Amino acid sequence: MFTRRSAGLVGALALALTLSACGSSHDDAADTPKKNDTRVFTADNGKVTIPVHPKRVVATGYAVPTLIEAGAPLVGISSWQRGEPMMDGQELATYKKLTKVAGEQASETNYEAIAEAKPDLIVLGVPVPVLGDIDMKRLTSIAPVVAIGPTLPSQWRDVSTKQADAAGVLTKYESDKATYETEAAQLKKKYQKVLPQLKLGHVGAYGDTSKGTFQREFNGSWGTNVVQDVGADYYGKVKKAGPGSKSVSEYPSMEEITDSLGQADAITYSVNADGTVPDSVKYVLDSKLWKNLPAVKKKMTFPIAYTEASTYGDALKTLKAIDKAFAPLLDK
Repeated sequence: MFTRRSAGLVGALALALTLSACGSSHDDAADTPKKNDTRVFTADNGKVTIPVHPKRVVATGYAVPTLIEAGAPLVGISSWQRGEPMMDGQELATYKKLTKVAGEQASETNYEAIAEAKPDLIVLGVPVPVLGDIDMKRLTSIAPVVAIGPTLPSQWRDVSTKQADAAGVLTKYESDKATYETEAAQLKKKYQKVLPQLKLGHVGAYGDTSKGTFQREFNGSWGTNVVQDVGADYYGKVKKAGPGSKSVSEYPSMEEITDSLGQADAITYSVNADGTVPDSVKYVLDSKLWKNLPAVKKKMTFPIAYTEASTYGDALKTLKAIDKAFAPLLDK
């Protein structure tokens, strides 16, 4: 329904997505909430009264992988093709089995299909600017709607946690979070003598070969934020920062690659989940200018898979890919 390269995301202003924004309308002192209790949940679209225990949930966009992973009671989802390679067998089977009530873009929402699913909660995993492509009045006439989406790549942590909270499956999701944080800390310790000392650069997967550009990602971007959790630091900043992802990545021409990455001690680059190199990255790796970079000559380049992680389960796969990529550093 929504891809990270949509115009809405690129043009989005950063939102304050904090866990403290959530609240409950029922008495916190009560022993156990009844199954038909409601609470007031603060989402990007305001304060919405939702069930404490949703029984039939529709999820779209970034909420799809989160709520599949957390075991939410889903009755309909949007298409989420970009996340399929990151799903394990059980998650992929669940994804394929669920009724698709929307496409990849917000404008491809099927309101009749959503109504037929009879949800008691709809979780839109899109940022606020994209909501303009959705008939919210029509959607809210079907069920309570909470919009919880990122505008910056690194916001997936707070966003996914809020999505799980809204759907009533926070306990399961926090278990994945704890596992991720433990493993990230272990890797940070493992590489503490080599990784923090490096000035890193990253080549992302969304350069445009037809325009002769490559994607340079900085701290807080898709290809860098999980690596940062294990002690990495990506030097530099966007020359002309814009809103949303434009504040953490840019698209220089290949002729500018020496200026962009010439000071890097090491360079990471995004690869597909199966380890193959995307065409946009292969275009860079095949360039004579790339081969003349100091980091490349020193064989200090590292492929990283699963750089589009948007859940803790996905990010655990990213950690394993990072460990595999950086293992040679310990032999230097």
